[in-house]
Amino acid sequence: MPEPVVISIVDDDESVREATKGLVRSLGYTAATFESAEEFLNSERRYDTSCVIADVQMPGLSGVEMQRRLIEEGHDLPMIFVTAFPEDRVRATAMEAGAVGFLSKPFNEEHLIGCLDSALGRRSAD
Repeated sequence: MPEPVVISIVDDDESVREATKGLVRSLGYTAATFESAEEFLNSERRYDTSCVIADVQMPGLSGVEMQRRLIEEGHDLPMIFVTAFPEDRVRATAMEAGAVGFLSKPFNEEHLIGCLDSALGRRSAD
């Protein structure tokens, strides 16, 4: 039996977490939600997550700081960032560190699905 694909959603906005969780589940993936970067970093889910969808600006650690910490610890997880405050400098930092996507809120579901497909190594022609 194959291991389930786990997508972790890290966002301090409950409505965004729940909506994204519903979308992820509708695609057949397991969704785990966290209201902060610290909550995700302190969870066991960080070890079986296939991709992280994270808000950029959150209380405490930002999404980009979480990405940096994961990389420093050897957890090279595909990251998709969503933000209500898109900044070119932050986008460049996240993408240079290997982010798969950087979407502005409210984001288009099809764009997020495309990022997930890229993160999980799938092709739209499959």
